[in-house]
Amino acid sequence: MIEITTIPHINAVLNGATVALLWIARGRAKAGDIQAHKKTMITTLVVSVMFLTLYVTYHFGGGFAKFGGEGLIRWVYFPILIVHVVGATAIVPLVPMAVYFGLTDRREKHRKVVKWAWPLWFFVAVSGVVVYVMAQHLYPCTGPCLDTGINLPGR
Repeated sequence: MIEITTIPHINAVLNGATVALLWIARGRAKAGDIQAHKKTMITTLVVSVMFLTLYVTYHFGGGFAKFGGEGLIRWVYFPILIVHVVGATAIVPLVPMAVYFGLTDRREKHRKVVKWAWPLWFFVAVSGVVVYVMAQHLYPCTGPCLDTGINLPGR
């Protein structure tokens, strides 16, 4: 069984994998290798579904990491977090549309959606790793770090 406190670390790895897979898939599409593009994007979707499952599990399980930074860094962290969350919400309808148009070979519609979906998805994955590093490693909370009141060791 995965402990709730390990989920953010796993999700950071999944976000990093999403960044790499999106980059590879984009390169395969630009090279005209549609089969490799399709396989890479299906893998990306699987990784993203794993991320989303763990993300929901983490938050429904009471996990909510608090940012421990103080002063000016809060003015850096929270705008990144807000734009990340808004972007993550925006890609929810875009990704399924892009997948549908891609799998049904409606390439022109696929390209129009991907024009917005790919950079947004890429940004969300990268900013997810940035938020994780800032909240978990650079500026971890030193008090009760989860809403459940759990004090994590070493914090």
